[in-house]
Amino acid sequence: MTSTKTLLKVETAGKWEDGVKTSIQIRDFDSFIIDEPASLGGTDQGANPVEFVLAGLTGCTSVMIALIAKEQNFTFAGVDFQNIGEIDLQGLKGVKGVSPHFQSVTFDVIIKTNESAERLQALKAEVEKRCPVMNLLLDAGVPVQSNWKKAE
Repeated sequence: MTSTKTLLKVETAGKWEDGVKTSIQIRDFDSFIIDEPASLGGTDQGANPVEFVLAGLTGCTSVMIALIAKEQNFTFAGVDFQNIGEIDLQGLKGVKGVSPHFQSVTFDVIIKTNESAERLQALKAEVEKRCPVMNLLLDAGVPVQSNWKKAE
């Protein structure tokens, strides 16, 4: 049996402002600025692109937790996230053999639940299998250290 693709089109628009600052427009939301800190030549008027990637990982995981928890009848009262990504600046400077993307990502998920450790592991496995941003990182060969634990 063949499956039919169901594609979701995602669109953004951007306009260079000056230096390394760009204004981004998504759907009908207010535009926002992507910039760099002064140490990387920016004016620090907004988060930088890779910070948005980590934020996207949090947002995507949060969405997938909500959807998959419902499928699995997994109950939870809250989730906190902490991300750390490391980039070798040599890659951004064009040093041969050094990737400009994340060298590693540490991703902590702290979930408030009374579910068992086994049920939490089952939720984690399914979320990580289906989260588009997690899979984008993994498919790029970025080592992701994902730590899920119950809130104390």
